[in-house]
Amino acid sequence: MPPPMRRNLVGGDGSYRGPVSRVWKVVGGAGILGLLALVVIVFAYSACVLEVPAGSQAVLIRKTGLDLRPDMEIAPPLGKDGRYFKGVQPGVLTEGRYFYNPLFWDWEIKPQFEVPGGKIGIRIALEGDDLPAGQILAEPGQKGVRREVLRPGRYRYNWYAESIDLRDMVTVDAGFRGVVTLLAGKLPKDPNVTLVGPGERGVQKETLPPGTYLLNPFETRVSLVDCRSKRFNLGEGTDMDFLSADGFPVTLDGAIEFRVIPDRAAEVFVLYNEDANGDQIDEEIIAKIITPESLSICRIGGSKLTGGEFISGTQRELFQQNLDTALKANCKEQGVEILAVAITSITPPEAIAEPVRQREVAKQELAQYQQEKLQQLSEAQLRVQVLLADQKKELVEGEQSVVEKTTKAEQEQSVAKTLAEQKLSVAQTNLEATKDKAAAIGSEAQAAADVTRAQNKADVAGLSSRVKAFGGDGSALAKNLMVGKLAPAFRTILSSSEGPLMDLFSQFTRPKDASSPPTTTVTNTDHDAGSNESEVQP
Repeated sequence: MPPPMRRNLVGGDGSYRGPVSRVWKVVGGAGILGLLALVVIVFAYSACVLEVPAGSQAVLIRKTGLDLRPDMEIAPPLGKDGRYFKGVQPGVLTEGRYFYNPLFWDWEIKPQFEVPGGKIGIRIALEGDDLPAGQILAEPGQKGVRREVLRPGRYRYNWYAESIDLRDMVTVDAGFRGVVTLLAGKLPKDPNVTLVGPGERGVQKETLPPGTYLLNPFETRVSLVDCRSKRFNLGEGTDMDFLSADGFPVTLDGAIEFRVIPDRAAEVFVLYNEDANGDQIDEEIIAKIITPESLSICRIGGSKLTGGEFISGTQRELFQQNLDTALKANCKEQGVEILAVAITSITPPEAIAEPVRQREVAKQELAQYQQEKLQQLSEAQLRVQVLLADQKKELVEGEQSVVEKTTKAEQEQSVAKTLAEQKLSVAQTNLEATKDKAAAIGSEAQAAADVTRAQNKADVAGLSSRVKAFGGDGSALAKNLMVGKLAPAFRTILSSSEGPLMDLFSQFTRPKDASSPPTTTVTNTDHDAGSNESEVQP
């Protein structure tokens, strides 16, 4: 730009007055406004946000709206015209994040109510209609104690509309029974009865067995009755004295063990309990049931016996048995069970105690002597029985030994007889077999002899025939046999040899002709060498 123009853009104070300066002014003003708006938004957010942490709850309180009526403690949700009422709102806010305008709303944050273990919570409504006359527990919409019971745990509630009261659970220990009294309910049909019906106001007949129960103490009251066994002495606190049949004073002491019948604990509690003793009824039972009954039975039974009979063991035992039986029966009718009755001491009149005692001692000594005599007789009889038993035992053992030996001898004889019979049977069998074998051998020898005889006979017959052929001349037959043996060899020799000597024998080898004398055939039979037939010319 020309210098004059520059001078016009610069102010007298030296600041720049051009278009860029105006832009920066606009931008700077918008930034400030944006920052202010952001601050306002952050402030509004932090003011409107409602953070309910875990385990807590919040109650809203309206600052503006319709005014509450005098009979209102909590604001209704909305009015008829859709407007809110001022004051505490009925609901509660659970854990989380909420946004409410602090100009119209306020709030309070508290931890949720926690019912610890072993406790119960009872809700008590602080707003609603008043209870009518005679009503104990509040129904929904009424002011007062609610019927429901809160178990151990964590609960949300509006502390302006209700409160929670912690109470202990009802625990009935072992050996106890819980007598239930309904404080709220319908009135009994018969107000003169001791125990009312189920659901009626008063003491219930059914009792609670041992255990833990979650009961509203404003609705149900439980009295613990001890049903375990107890023991006490008759002479404690009361003199157990009475007159005998002959007018002598008699004093006794004893121990009695008793307990309340569990099924009748409610009846006994109602009839004999005193408010001053709380739930304890042992003293009332002793004072109102057992002691009067014992004294009455002792007086009635004692008036039937003389003073001396109380020292006698037999009468004293009978008196105790009667007391035990009658006391158990009378107390059972009143709901008390007598477990044991024992008379520990009976004090008879001193005027007759010593003579009677001496008499009793004499009786006891006499009884003792008689018992000793009977014992000695019993021991003698026992000794005789033992000796007889030993003798009988020995006799039985001797007889048993004879029987055993006889039995053993008979068994051995039977075994020997059996073995002999077996040997005899085997010998007979062998004999028969030998006879059969001998017969077979004899038959075989006879057959061989018969064959030999037949053979010899045949040989003799043949020999005889041959002798007859030689006119009965045996020597001729012998020569013939010899020649028959030698003839084959000589024939061979003669047929192959020459000379005068051979000519002498050549006649024996000449051929047969018609003019030759007849040829005699000799059959030579030799049983050892066999048979050979030769032809010899005479």
